[in-house]
Amino acid sequence: MTVVTTNTAQTGHRPSLFARIGVLLTAYGEMQSRRDRIMALSALSDEQLAARGLTRDGIVGHVFADKLYL
Repeated sequence: MTVVTTNTAQTGHRPSLFARIGVLLTAYGEMQSRRDRIMALSALSDEQLAARGLTRDGIVGHVFADKLYL
């Protein structure tokens, strides 16, 4: 039987400046992408939304479905 244990010490080090900038850029890009998707869906007619199985009230929930649990 093999037992593998990994112990990591909490050193109190913060992520590097570049790592923090990367996280911020990723979040900004995701936000812009979702905003663009909401704007594109909002520009559709009610009939076009219905063809996609959406209502105007459900656009934001649809775009954020992976983040929101409704």
